[in-house]
Amino acid sequence: MSSADIAFMFFCTVLVFLMTPGLAFFYGGMVRKRHVLSIMMQSVFVIAIVTLIWVLFGYSLAFGPDHYHLIGGFQWFGLKGVGLEPNPEYAANIPHLLFFAFQLMFAIITPAVMTGATAERLRFPAFLGLVSLWSIFVYIPLVHWVWGNGGWLKELGVLDFAGGTVVEIASGVSGLVTALVVGKRQMTGQDISVPHNMPNVILGAGLLWFGWFGFNAGGALGANALAVLALVTTQIAGAFGMIGWAVLEWLQVRKVTIFGVSSGGIAALVAITPAAGYVTPASALLIGFIAGGIGYIGVAFLKTKLGYDDALDVFGIHGLGGTWGTLATGVFADLALNPLGAKGLFNGGGFHLVGVQLLAIGATYLYVAGMTWGILKVVSLVTPLRASLEEQESGLDLSQHGESAYPDFESAETIYF
Repeated sequence: MSSADIAFMFFCTVLVFLMTPGLAFFYGGMVRKRHVLSIMMQSVFVIAIVTLIWVLFGYSLAFGPDHYHLIGGFQWFGLKGVGLEPNPEYAANIPHLLFFAFQLMFAIITPAVMTGATAERLRFPAFLGLVSLWSIFVYIPLVHWVWGNGGWLKELGVLDFAGGTVVEIASGVSGLVTALVVGKRQMTGQDISVPHNMPNVILGAGLLWFGWFGFNAGGALGANALAVLALVTTQIAGAFGMIGWAVLEWLQVRKVTIFGVSSGGIAALVAITPAAGYVTPASALLIGFIAGGIGYIGVAFLKTKLGYDDALDVFGIHGLGGTWGTLATGVFADLALNPLGAKGLFNGGGFHLVGVQLLAIGATYLYVAGMTWGILKVVSLVTPLRASLEEQESGLDLSQHGESAYPDFESAETIYF
C-alpha cells in the first residue's frame, strides 16, 4: 500500500461526499421558497438511507464475487472481511475499507440527483420508499454490470471512468420516469417556477464543481498521472460547457444568465465523467462545449416541446449529458493515455468501442426506466406519491416536515411547536 495513494483517495472520498450537501444548496436555490427544505431534506437524508444499505449488503452485491455476470454476493454482508488490508481485485494500493468508502459516496449522490425531477410535489414517505428500492434494485446491479469484476458490460469492454452510465444516465432517466409517473406540479395564477435564491444556486454549483475533481480524479484510485489527466479534463470540459450554453442562450434571447452558465458547466462536468481518464485535454474541450449546447437544448426546447415537468432539469442535464459523454468516450478514447482503456473511433479503433458504448447506453436506459416505473408502482400501493393540492400550496416544507426555511418571528412558534 502507498501512503500517498491512501491520503489522495481519502481526500477524494470527502470531496465526493461534499457534493451531496452541495447538491442540496443547488436544488434548494432552484425551487420556490416554500419547498426549499423539502428538496434539501431529500438530498441530506439520502446519506442515511444509502449508507445503511451499502453497509449491510449493497457494497457486497455491487462488488462482491460475480454471479452470472449480473450481481455480486453476500460474502461481505455487514462489511465482514472488508478491512484495512487491500483488495487486490479492485485497488491493491489502498485499504479495502477506503475503496468501500469512496464507492459509498457515489451511491449516495446518485439517487439524490434523481429527486430533483420531482421537486415540489413528491411526498416524503414516497421518497423514502423510492430511494430505498431504487438503490437496491437499480443502482447496485448497474454498478456490478459496469464496474464489478465479472459484470457483463465490463466484460464487453465498456469504458466508464467515473459514472456516465452508473450515475448520470441512471439518475437522469429515472428522474424523467419519476416526473412522468408522479405528474406535473400544481401551478396557479402568478405562481411562476423560478429559482428563488440564485446565490444558493451558485454556491451549490461551486461545491459540486469542487467535489467533481475528487469524483473524477479519484477514478484513478491513486495519486498518479492518470489522476492529473482526469483533473485537467474535468476543469477544461466544465469551463467550455459554460461557453457552449452561453453561446446558444445569447443566440436565442440575447442575454447570458448566471443560472444558464452554471447549468452549462454542470452539464459538461456530467459529460466528461465517463471520459475523464481516457481522453486528451483537447478532446475534453470539445466534449464540454457540445455538452453545454446539448444541455441548453434539452432544457430550453426538449422539455417545452414534450411538456414533461422535470422540475430541476435532471434529464436535460444528467440524462442527456451522460448519454453524450458515454458516446463521446467511444469516439475520443486514446489508449496511449490509459493502458486500461481502448482505442476510440478517432484514434484508430474503428466503430467497435462506439458500438460497445451504445450498447451500454441502451441497456442502461431500458433497465433503469423499466425498474424505476415498477418501483414507483409498488411504492404507490403503500403510500401516495404526489402531494395534494393543499400540500403543494402550503409548501412541502410545512406539509411534510413542519418547518420553514424563512420563518418570521410571529409564526415561528406555530411552525416549530
